[in-house]
Amino acid sequence: MAQHAPPARGARLGRAAGANGSVSTVSGVVLLLPGASRFSPGPVRPLARALARAGGAQGLVAHPVLHGAGVREDEARWAVDEVVRRYGDVPVCLAGYDAGGRAALRAAGHEAVQAVLALAPRLDGRGAGGKGSAESESEPDSEPVKQLAGRQVLIVHGTDDGRCDPESSFRLAARAKKANRSTCRFEVHSDGHGLREHQAEVVALGVDFVLGAMFSGRYSRPVTDALAAPPPLGLRMPLASGFGRSPRR
Repeated sequence: MAQHAPPARGARLGRAAGANGSVSTVSGVVLLLPGASRFSPGPVRPLARALARAGGAQGLVAHPVLHGAGVREDEARWAVDEVVRRYGDVPVCLAGYDAGGRAALRAAGHEAVQAVLALAPRLDGRGAGGKGSAESESEPDSEPVKQLAGRQVLIVHGTDDGRCDPESSFRLAARAKKANRSTCRFEVHSDGHGLREHQAEVVALGVDFVLGAMFSGRYSRPVTDALAAPPPLGLRMPLASGFGRSPRR
């Protein structure tokens, strides 16, 4: 496996949550990639806690990727390499918010990555790359999608997001679906960029997806339907109020 050099900006893995902190029991790792602003973390922290509770007994570990200015694609790739170095040949899920969502989607081509969860991904050319950088100059319709082939992919976006146009993630999902049928997208109606109004449902959806993608291969009925539905239905699936409050199966 090709190893990626440590990123110049100094990203590092945060403390692991889940699997009782025991390396010997780790059977899957979720890397949590934050957005460009430390003051707007979105649902990343509650998602990490929920994943540790729900998947710890199955050997799931959640690691935040720490960097104050948001995580880039090269940093996400380095983080996957670091997971492989620490834990060996285990499946990895990249779960990112805002600019971290874009980094997760872009870094999905790493051979250890099995699943990608992108929450309100920033695809409008603004974010961690900064003005004038190669990562900041892309447009949604030119974002690569071939690297998503063979991965389980879920995109979640609030319909009232005023920072990252939800239509940009829909257009990317439509292109990704052609390269990878295992792609779906949920819309959180009346929610904004931080996905705060329906955070509990968003977190429950993320947990359902990650556990299904990493371990069981089974999902709740809404996720199963979204993955099976042809565009645009499976890419505009509404996230129901109260999702996750009843048993997953």
